[in-house]
Amino acid sequence: MNPISSFIAQLLGSLTFYTALPIPQNWSIAFSGIAKFAPLVGILIGGCLGLSSLGLNYLGMPLLTVSSLVVGLWILITGGLHLDGVMDSADGLAVTDSDRRLAVMADSTTGAYGVMAGIILILLKASALFNLQDDLNLNSQINLQNGTDFLFMIMAVCGWSRWGQLLAIWRYPYLRSQGKGAFHKESITSAWDLVPATLLLIGIAIAQILINPSHWLLAVSSLGMGMAIAYLVGAWFNHKLGGHTGDTYGAIVEWTEALLLCGLTVVVNSLGIAVR
Repeated sequence: MNPISSFIAQLLGSLTFYTALPIPQNWSIAFSGIAKFAPLVGILIGGCLGLSSLGLNYLGMPLLTVSSLVVGLWILITGGLHLDGVMDSADGLAVTDSDRRLAVMADSTTGAYGVMAGIILILLKASALFNLQDDLNLNSQINLQNGTDFLFMIMAVCGWSRWGQLLAIWRYPYLRSQGKGAFHKESITSAWDLVPATLLLIGIAIAQILINPSHWLLAVSSLGMGMAIAYLVGAWFNHKLGGHTGDTYGAIVEWTEALLLCGLTVVVNSLGIAVR
């Protein structure tokens, strides 16, 4: 298989694994090394979500309804894969006996702590999206300036969250001998494996600055907070569990997205009239 065909096959494999998008079964798909493509898949997901949100705003739909629909689409596109990791991780961390945590996380039954974590995360995302759209005046006036700011921010949010997953795969031990995340650990063996995704995400920040130089702080904030939050979330789960599982990989994605969205509301709101 030539390099281009191999790249496409791995990208399709990553889309198949990380999303619920309908990929034709007769297409050539490869699953080896797909974790490296996770940030790219995240950027594509963010682009779809951002454009959907802008489209609904253009139609005049109220901001709260738009935010709720976009979060619903977010879960639909990913098939709830990462949200399931959030709930399983919460149930596991709620157990005081550290020796039982992995067994609880592997249990398909969702407990009370898992449900609460899922509800909190969805509320954080929906409210943050509402505030971002409100502060950027997307419901009343969509122009190139505020529209591209919002689109690039959502792409960065989805990209950095999966960069955090990639970092955790490389940096921390995997706690199960088998599981959905085991084959990822085998394919990420060096910090160099993070370089393409890092450069891609830096490129998004640069593109945002080039399109809208006066709002360079938004791009820099997305980059700086994205990298920091992604690192800290992964480090926190490693501190609590002594390593990672497929569930915590998913939890890194979701919590990084939610916390980064919340952080960006502070930046956008603090800019005030300058953003508008």
